[in-house]
Amino acid sequence: MSDIQQEIDQLVKGHPVVLFMKGTAQFPMCGFSGRAMQILKACGAKGLHTVNVLEDEAIRQGIKAYANWPTIPQLYVNGEFVGGSDIMMEMYESGELQQLLGGEPA
Repeated sequence: MSDIQQEIDQLVKGHPVVLFMKGTAQFPMCGFSGRAMQILKACGAKGLHTVNVLEDEAIRQGIKAYANWPTIPQLYVNGEFVGGSDIMMEMYESGELQQLLGGEPA
């Protein structure tokens, strides 16, 4: 495993909820990352850690290989890849994401 893959692995496994996104939680830099943050806030996600992939090109490219998922944002819960903003929205609408994050279903 490369250094960047190890760094990503430590981030994913070191926090209960990790969102790799463009921008920050306070200032998302793309619509998909903004939507992902809104969904997580609506779910009351606790222990959320965000990673701004625009600050580090190696992480931006490495996270795509880590999950074999071509787009950002990417959500990880308890060390497991959940998906991008479309999957997050589907899971939120069904109540599944709230359950996964330890909240109540919608």
